[in-house]
Amino acid sequence: MPQFAPLKNDTFLRALLRQPTDYTPLWLMRQAGRYLPEYRATRARAGSFLGLAKNPDYATEVTLQPLARYPLDAAILFSDILTVPDAMGLGLYFADGEGPKFERPLRDEQAVMRLQVPQLDSLQYVFDAVTQIRTELDGRVPLIGFSGSPWTLACYMVEGGGSDDFRTVKTMLYDRPDLMHHILKTNAAAVAAYLNAQIEAGAQAVMIFDTWGGALADGIYQEFSLRYMADVMRQLKREHDGQQIPAIVFTKGGGLWLEQIADIGADAVGLDWTVNLGDARRRIGDRVALQGNLDPNVLFAGAPQIQAQVRRLLNAFGKPQAGAGHVFNLGHGISQFTPPEAVNVLVDAVHQFSREQRA
Repeated sequence: MPQFAPLKNDTFLRALLRQPTDYTPLWLMRQAGRYLPEYRATRARAGSFLGLAKNPDYATEVTLQPLARYPLDAAILFSDILTVPDAMGLGLYFADGEGPKFERPLRDEQAVMRLQVPQLDSLQYVFDAVTQIRTELDGRVPLIGFSGSPWTLACYMVEGGGSDDFRTVKTMLYDRPDLMHHILKTNAAAVAAYLNAQIEAGAQAVMIFDTWGGALADGIYQEFSLRYMADVMRQLKREHDGQQIPAIVFTKGGGLWLEQIADIGADAVGLDWTVNLGDARRRIGDRVALQGNLDPNVLFAGAPQIQAQVRRLLNAFGKPQAGAGHVFNLGHGISQFTPPEAVNVLVDAVHQFSREQRA
């Protein structure tokens, strides 16, 4: 088992576990990405997105790039949520300007019934990257591992790529719920095994991205998305190498179901920008920590506006107290068009204003 340097900044982990912190920690969804010129340069060297994601050296390089620029409180593994269905044999590829696609989407009963949890050795490049990143971080900040949720993965697996209306996957859900439950059960087992292997490789926290959960109707969400994230939670390692491993769940568009999401066993719930942080804290008490939830488009405004919105969000959450936890983040991934200097303003504002709150 690899030996890693002791952690120098554990503020992010403490906030997730609702322990006292000196300030509110901050990281950004998609913080290693196209808004950074150094990322674009590395991707050009790699030749393609998959060339980047499947090479541990490149994945390590781009994971660390935002930390070289900004005093962020966590690193997140550079990878893609579709590595799991790719390992299931669906044939992931990226079409120019069109995003991810699958050569063999799940369109009939035979394809669905053939689906199996993948052999983890087919994802070894991800676990190698986790270990390499954790080693290179040298204890500076914690490393987050992640996966897509069973439902979000199923959307891509059935649609064959992204979708505006989820017509194909929802047709299967309503017409043949037995097939959809088979996919989701398989995905939940795969996601749990995948996250546990990331934890064994060195991830110090894990996050489930339920990007398309909010596309579901009330009642359907609980049966086809939330239930399977709860399945993953039950199978997750929550301690490794003597350390607690916090878990975060994030359903984009899930504000309606906040209380139910908070009950599935995660340590923190991620919020998109449609939810008021203070209301969220009142609704779920201090059962879990909260993560979020600045509108990513605020970063296109000027520095005074960014600072004002940071202050507004921190004030909405309220004064941190024992048993409460808040990790500052965006309400979704950072836009590729974001000016890098806007992130400097954001990080400095979160750290400064949250210290003032505690003074």
